[in-house]
Amino acid sequence: MHFDDPPSTTIKEEAASLGGPWYRGLTRYHWFVLVIAALGWAFDTMDQQLFTLARTPALSQLLGVPNGDPRVGDAEGIATSVFMIGWAIGGILFGVLGDRIGRAKTMMLTILVYSLFTGLSALSRGLWDFAFYRFLTGLGVGGEFAVGVALVAEVMPEHARARALGWVQGTSAVGNMVAACVGIVLGLLQVEGAWRVMFLVGALPAMLCVPIFNKLKEPEAWTKARAAADGPNRHEAAKLGSISELFGDPRWRKNTLVGMLLAFAGVVGLWGIGFFAPRLIRSVFDGTFTEWGKAAGHTGDELKRYVENRKILWTGINSLLQNFGAFCGVYAFSIITTRYLGRKPSFFVFFLLALVSTLAVFWFLNDFSQIFWMIPIMGFCQIALFGGYAIYFPELFPTRLRSTGTSFCYNVGRLVAAGGPFVLGKLQSVVYKDFDQPLRYAGATMCAVFLLGLVALLWAPETRGRPLPE
Repeated sequence: MHFDDPPSTTIKEEAASLGGPWYRGLTRYHWFVLVIAALGWAFDTMDQQLFTLARTPALSQLLGVPNGDPRVGDAEGIATSVFMIGWAIGGILFGVLGDRIGRAKTMMLTILVYSLFTGLSALSRGLWDFAFYRFLTGLGVGGEFAVGVALVAEVMPEHARARALGWVQGTSAVGNMVAACVGIVLGLLQVEGAWRVMFLVGALPAMLCVPIFNKLKEPEAWTKARAAADGPNRHEAAKLGSISELFGDPRWRKNTLVGMLLAFAGVVGLWGIGFFAPRLIRSVFDGTFTEWGKAAGHTGDELKRYVENRKILWTGINSLLQNFGAFCGVYAFSIITTRYLGRKPSFFVFFLLALVSTLAVFWFLNDFSQIFWMIPIMGFCQIALFGGYAIYFPELFPTRLRSTGTSFCYNVGRLVAAGGPFVLGKLQSVVYKDFDQPLRYAGATMCAVFLLGLVALLWAPETRGRPLPE
């Protein structure tokens, strides 16, 4: 397979002057990079979503208690928080490696890590080995995002950068929808131990990306930075991926702190609230599923299996709808921020929409028909923010710190946010334990986190229409 060489700066400038669609002037190599980065991120998010679909039945079986037992909720909070801690640590580690050894090499490593340990999660025998596998999976999951968006940001021409990054982030919804389809199929087939099958599926497709990386080149901007570091002033090599410079220079320090706050608000909103919508559906419709099973003549263990598979089916439908909305939201954010509002106003609008839509789902969802419109709207509003992160974070840092800075924003914010699922679990089991359907009250309370994102925008720089800093 042959591809054109990455374009020089002159060709990039010529492409930027062309009118018409954002993709005008892109070469075959540009498209190759975009597809590979998108596939890597789609498989990454597929493995993330398989976890959200599988964790309740997995922990219920591993603990030997019904999935409505409060211990399952606590265990879910622990497993999810451990996963997010691994995500944050891996993101920082691989983010630094992305600046030091290259974007393409580091991306391949992250895909190997998250695919391998997703598969090993199927072998779990208890809460703690399950959490351990999730921690190791998180290492790879966290690292892929920063190096992927840095790669695309540096390879794409200026005029196409934001929209291309929006498409990369948009494929996260595609990966999530594939995971949802896996859950739906397993639910329809009533597969015994379906959660183990989900994790095995998560180990397979990511490996398909690895051979393709033999054709992927490091971005021109990074190779120049690497060459400068290897030149006469070898001490400059320390500045590639330098955390001390990231916080030592006032400009990069401010951008890092702003990005971390923005990411914290969105990550808690999604992983601490939004991705617990499947558990809300399980709770709200548990009685309905039981009635359906009895009406179909099921009793005893057969009834339990029927109810559990109905829950897997409907949580899969929830995920499919949520991520359909998410794909549209990410695409909408990329258009709005590029053509109309800029970065800061776009974030402002979507933080408000995420707050209102998430609160509405957790407070009002009570009927099957509502799943088909409330869940997509919540997905649209929440995950649109992540499209903003993919576009905005690479614009905050110079080439030598781009992967590291993007990773810090996205993953240190996630490290702090790892307490979100744990807090949600405690709100259910302690603060609102005597309330009917305590998850509703817990989710509604935590929606206040979106307000933090609005506050962070006061210090955020506007980057629309500006070249990447060097």
